[in-house]
Amino acid sequence: MLRADLISPLDMFKIGIGPSSSHTVGPMVAAYEFRNSIKSDLENRTEDSADSASAPWHIVVELYGSLSATGKGHATDGAICAGLLGMKPKDAPPDEVWQAKPDLEKSSEFQFENKTIKFQPNDDIKFLGWLMDNGPMPHPNTMRFFLYKGDEVIRQEIWLSVGGGFVEQFDPVLGQRISTGKWGTDIDVPYPYNTAHEFIEQCERSQLKAWDVVIANQVACGLTESELRDRLREILDVMENCINSGIQAEGILPGGLNVRRRAKALHEKMTTKGTPAWAGNDLRPSVYAMAVNEENAAGGKVVTAPTNGSSGLIPAVWRTLQESHNLTRETLENGLIVASVIGALVKVHASISGAEVGCQGEVGTSCAMAAAGAVAMLGGTVLQLEQAAEIGIEHHLGMTCDPIMGLVQVPCIERNAMGAVKALNAAALSLAGDGNHLISLDKALSVMKQTGLDMNEKYKETSTGGLALG
Repeated sequence: MLRADLISPLDMFKIGIGPSSSHTVGPMVAAYEFRNSIKSDLENRTEDSADSASAPWHIVVELYGSLSATGKGHATDGAICAGLLGMKPKDAPPDEVWQAKPDLEKSSEFQFENKTIKFQPNDDIKFLGWLMDNGPMPHPNTMRFFLYKGDEVIRQEIWLSVGGGFVEQFDPVLGQRISTGKWGTDIDVPYPYNTAHEFIEQCERSQLKAWDVVIANQVACGLTESELRDRLREILDVMENCINSGIQAEGILPGGLNVRRRAKALHEKMTTKGTPAWAGNDLRPSVYAMAVNEENAAGGKVVTAPTNGSSGLIPAVWRTLQESHNLTRETLENGLIVASVIGALVKVHASISGAEVGCQGEVGTSCAMAAAGAVAMLGGTVLQLEQAAEIGIEHHLGMTCDPIMGLVQVPCIERNAMGAVKALNAAALSLAGDGNHLISLDKALSVMKQTGLDMNEKYKETSTGGLALG
């Protein structure tokens, strides 16, 4: 069973590539894993006839649900090509990722394990809608990969992109997802929790800081504190670089919607002419968030926080607080650790996938994560950080995911700007009180899940309703 106390900060914050964690990063990871799984098929195949020996190897990929509806706008096809060619989101330079599809379109094949594999993206990536084998899909973001030898199916795998760059394999015979890694094991952690209430109890009983509870559990899972902090520093560097790149870049974002980058001009105006008093004289959170999401929309390197569509909030809030409070790097790392707890609780009890619950699961979750992390970095109590997270969730309940043309641009970029401001306000409200509040975070997550279930499919990353209709 998936448990919040086994989800690492490094699971919630992953270095990847834009524009979407569920539609770009997840499919790229799934394609990479499928590539690895066919090694044995290519190496061990014995031919029983000359015709069999000469039959070509061939890969076909089927996309279903939201991946089918908005996959082209999210560059899902390009990400799958990169994964099949052996690229991983964290390591591959963006230019190489986006060159994979044009290269395969020209050659219609690639070499792997000394075999030539036929693959023409325009023909072999199929966008097949909402029915799979005339029945329901196991998840709104479902992929099926085939390896053929001539007309014979050698391997077939179903993969699910479940939000935030997380992927799971699906067993059609058992009718269930396949547990992998530590989530499919029984690990005894010193401070077990699977709800916000239990997390608060562990912090209060142990008298440990919230981040130290997580660190102790991660050590029990085999990740040392030094290793964790090394990786978090790398994540903070990518976030910082993303902001810096975004406030320097100009031009039109790709995809055909002709959205102009605004972060650079807004940053220049903010630093030279000031901003209106009713805006708090400070547009930094909004501008920094837009800078990150413009980089994401352009297919650049970003950090899922917890998704690409919501990748701007946490970098913006962290940068604003670091500049205004001169926070140390260790404090910023602690903030990420605490934020990851909130993201893990949402993943377990609701969803971080826009295709499952709408944008409340993406921007709403990130707002809650950012608010809790901000409270922790500013010295708040565990009750105050839980309240801040609840405020962040509560005031995003019901938010739809209806991107125009399936691009992570409108309304996504501005939603990150508004979410960053909401997160800081939620943190300020909780820090001004004692942390006691009527609605618990656990209750808010239950409502979030039910709201997502009740939400019409056209408002869940399909571009068939709401703002996407223009």
